[in-house]
Amino acid sequence: MNAMVFRDPVLFLAFGFGSGLSPKAPGTVGTLAALPVYLLFAAQPLFIYTAIVLVAGVVGVYLCGRASGTLGVHDHPGIVWDEFVGLWIALWAVPTEPLWIIAGFLVFRVFDIAKPWPISWLDRHCKGGLGIMIDDVAAGILACITLHIALFSGVAL
Repeated sequence: MNAMVFRDPVLFLAFGFGSGLSPKAPGTVGTLAALPVYLLFAAQPLFIYTAIVLVAGVVGVYLCGRASGTLGVHDHPGIVWDEFVGLWIALWAVPTEPLWIIAGFLVFRVFDIAKPWPISWLDRHCKGGLGIMIDDVAAGILACITLHIALFSGVAL
């Protein structure tokens, strides 16, 4: 599998630059691998950051669908591009301070793993590349809302 991921550009991206190959907790490792890329994007004006995340989400539907088809598994645990995009959504317009980034990482992972409604419904009813992406997009949106509620409530991290 490793050689295949590093030979195929679609698998390489879908597997989060290889981070999805982690034998333990590939989703969490993939989310961690998304952080350095986030820091590059976060330095951009918000409208550019937003455009990058939107494009990454649309491209992710293709990447995840294609990787899933290549591997013959609907949502292979190593496909972590959805975690990348979900984290980037969670951290949208959040201060790029270490404690806010850590909070965003943790809140996103909780929503992604626990899959409360509507995330669980989306996870069960959507298939293909969109199905792989949509639950993490929803987890990212809920995490982003949670972080912004904390921000506007005056929580100091």
